[in-house]
Amino acid sequence: MSQAPFSDIQAHIARLFIYPIKSCAGMEVTDIDLYDTGLDLDRAWMLVDADGVFVSQREQPRMALVQPQIRRGELVLRAPGMLALHVSIDSVQEPTRVEVWDDAVPAYDMGDIAAQWFSDFLHLTLAGVPAHDAPRYRLVRFDPEHNRLANKKWTGGADAPVMFSDGYPILVLSQASVDSLNARLAAEGHAPVGVERFRPNVVFAGLEAHDEDRLPHLTILAEGGDAGGEVRLGLCKPCTRCSIPNIDHLTAESTPHVNDALQAYRADPRMNGALTFGMNAIIRAGVGAKLRVGQAVTGNYQFD
Repeated sequence: MSQAPFSDIQAHIARLFIYPIKSCAGMEVTDIDLYDTGLDLDRAWMLVDADGVFVSQREQPRMALVQPQIRRGELVLRAPGMLALHVSIDSVQEPTRVEVWDDAVPAYDMGDIAAQWFSDFLHLTLAGVPAHDAPRYRLVRFDPEHNRLANKKWTGGADAPVMFSDGYPILVLSQASVDSLNARLAAEGHAPVGVERFRPNVVFAGLEAHDEDRLPHLTILAEGGDAGGEVRLGLCKPCTRCSIPNIDHLTAESTPHVNDALQAYRADPRMNGALTFGMNAIIRAGVGAKLRVGQAVTGNYQFD
C-alpha cells in the first residue's frame, strides 16, 4: 500500500465496483480507469420501458439478479434460468431518446435480442416461463456525445458530466459505516448486510463510521491522469436512500428491516429528513488516472 502525507485521515481504497447496467448487479474490480463521467463503463447502459422511461429495482427487484461481466470486448450478462446474453461493448444500434429521472437524453437501442432477454427474465413465472402480456423492456446505451450534467446546486457550479447514474459521477462509502449499521441490525436480531446493498463505486477502509459525511474533499494517490497521479474528489451531496437497500442482491427479496434501522439514526436534516448513507462525489482532478484497491486516501474534516 502506498504511503500518504499527513492528514486528518489515513485511509485506503478497500473495494471498487462498477454497475454497467443501471440497477442491475455490480461488478467488483481490483483496478479501473477514471473518466470525467466516473469509473469506466459505470451506468453506461440502462433498461427502459415501452415509453422510454428508465426501470430500476424499485419496479423490478429481479434486476438485482442480472450479473454482468466484461470479457474480450463484450458485456456478458447472466441470470438464473437464462442463457448468457453477449452485448458488444463497441456496437450500438438504433438511436432513441430516453428518460432518466428529470432528464431526457439521447441513447442507442441495443436491439431486439437484448430486449427479449430482459423482458423474458423479468417476467419469469414460478414455472420458469415468461408471463403473457407482461410489459416489454429495451436495453439502451448512453450516447457519449451528450453532455448530461450533475445538479450544479450541489457541485458548487462545477460541470460534472454523468451517464445514466442517478445524478453524480461517483458514490463513496466507508466500510465502517456498513459495519456500524450491521451492529444495529445484529442488536435487533437481523443478519448483516453487504456493502453491495448500497451500490457504492469506491469503498474506503481506515475511516470511522460516516466520516465521509465530514470530509468535503478526498485525495487518492493513484496512477497517471491529468493531475500527475493524484485524484481529488469533491464529496458534494449526501446519498438519499429509497427502498433498494431493502432488496437482497442475492435473492431479489425485499424486507423492510434495513431501512427501518437506518430510520433510527440516518434521517438527515441536510436533506429535509430523508435517509442518507454514503456521499456522492465529483471529480475535481485526476481524469485518466487508474484507481486500484490499496491506494492511499487522505482528507481533512470540515465541521459546520
